[in-house]
Amino acid sequence: MSDAGPSLIDGFGRRIDYVRLSVTDRCDLRCRYCMAEQMRFLPRSELLTLEELAGLADILIARGVRRIRLTGGEPLVRRNILALVEAIGRHVGSGLDELTMTTNATQLAPVASRLRASGVRRINISLDSLNRDRFRAITRRGDLDQVLGGIDAARRAGVAVKINMVALKSINEDEIETMVAWCGERGFGLTLIETMPLGDIEEDRTDHYLSLDMVKRRLEDRYTLIPSLHRTGGPARYFDVAETGGTIGFITPLTNNFCDGCNRIRITATGTIFGCLGHDQRVELRDAMRAGGREAVDRALDAVMAAKPRRHEFDIARSRPAVARHMSVTGG
Repeated sequence: MSDAGPSLIDGFGRRIDYVRLSVTDRCDLRCRYCMAEQMRFLPRSELLTLEELAGLADILIARGVRRIRLTGGEPLVRRNILALVEAIGRHVGSGLDELTMTTNATQLAPVASRLRASGVRRINISLDSLNRDRFRAITRRGDLDQVLGGIDAARRAGVAVKINMVALKSINEDEIETMVAWCGERGFGLTLIETMPLGDIEEDRTDHYLSLDMVKRRLEDRYTLIPSLHRTGGPARYFDVAETGGTIGFITPLTNNFCDGCNRIRITATGTIFGCLGHDQRVELRDAMRAGGREAVDRALDAVMAAKPRRHEFDIARSRPAVARHMSVTGG
């Protein structure tokens, strides 16, 4: 690993020790709240190579990053992705506290054991419905049984599972209590997420925006939610569910801004660094990295720290998204 450099601290004194590193913008699903049905993905020639992504991870760890989450798109559709997982995973326990992944689990079953062997001890799985027809409608093409098979494989491999569920008014809000019970029975964590205004999706997000403050009040009619000290490095507020013994997190970018404690940046598969999910402030890294190596990467990281915004500007009521890019481009 490269020699340690100065820690990543932004202009508001926030220490950045968590990076979401996208390995692809491609996905084998087309979730309605995330992307358009007819997506145009980037040419593979524009992506950082797996070797470049591994080298970038080395530099980030040297600059004080303690958690790396591999994202997409769907990271498991990237060819030879396990080689990257192994390269980064060798740092776990030696500079890196945790290597995790966010996945839709469609490709998870065959690789769950290798992920565990490579240092991935925890994964987030996107799952918005336990109803087969509804799941297919939300994802436009998904097979729920395939996803559930991936989840079971992860559990058998000893990988901790957390379910991410985007709460959608009039679509899956009637399943939230069911999901709490289902996760509790299996020992899975659950995080509920408000839909975010990112990219044009051919639908009006305001039709399906659901305030998680309202959801929490509804859940409290059935469950005892106790504020938890549980933390994962992300923006969720966690509660222990007394009746199930599980935990539930709430990610509320719209109803409860979480930016004061921001500890993360996002890097796309092309090497664009975003200091904030809800801003277009960016630094382009790929060409500089290829021409200037470690020094160029350090300068890019310093530039991001200097310009990182205090907070996002999400507003579900806007007629246009906060930013034009889709979540799959930025990295979930």
